[in-house]
Amino acid sequence: MSIWSIEEMAKEVIQLIPDKSVVNLGIGLPSSLSDIETEKKIVVQSENGVLGVKGRPEQGTASPNIINAAKETISTDKGASFFDSSLSFAMIRGGHIDVSVLGGMEVDIEGSLANWMVPGKKITGMGGAMDLVNGPKTIIIMMTHFNKKNEEKLKKRCQLPLTGYSCVDYVVTDWGVFKPENKKFKVIKL
Repeated sequence: MSIWSIEEMAKEVIQLIPDKSVVNLGIGLPSSLSDIETEKKIVVQSENGVLGVKGRPEQGTASPNIINAAKETISTDKGASFFDSSLSFAMIRGGHIDVSVLGGMEVDIEGSLANWMVPGKKITGMGGAMDLVNGPKTIIIMMTHFNKKNEEKLKKRCQLPLTGYSCVDYVVTDWGVFKPENKKFKVIKL
């Protein structure tokens, strides 16, 4: 059985996003979505104050002032807007973001997510994760199926500290698309 590449995973995530959605992309794997061409009209919001993110800049055109939440340089689409983080989080907390695509360390059968801390490891901060699992209408987790110790990340119950309880709508891994439903993972696609 072959596993999906990051690009293939990103294409699966995009299929789950309704046309004309405003989408927030988390750091790590989710940021790869902004590089995928799609016919859908998707507006990407970055929690640090950009609405209209459009992939990576071409070489020589990057501005160190235009970055995403992971501090990576980004390009912007025609008509993009810039604002401070208080307005950005008002958009997120106020339910004005349709879809949040986040990375994950664990997701359990109740749809709970752990993605911000591993006990005993250096904590760099939670960032906007707790807001991003509560404000948007749909939460999609994009992650590898196994961790570095070759342990499954889809769990009966999360072992790591939770970011959000019963908040995940879909999980896309390099092995498939899953939906936490009725205390199990419904397989959407392998």
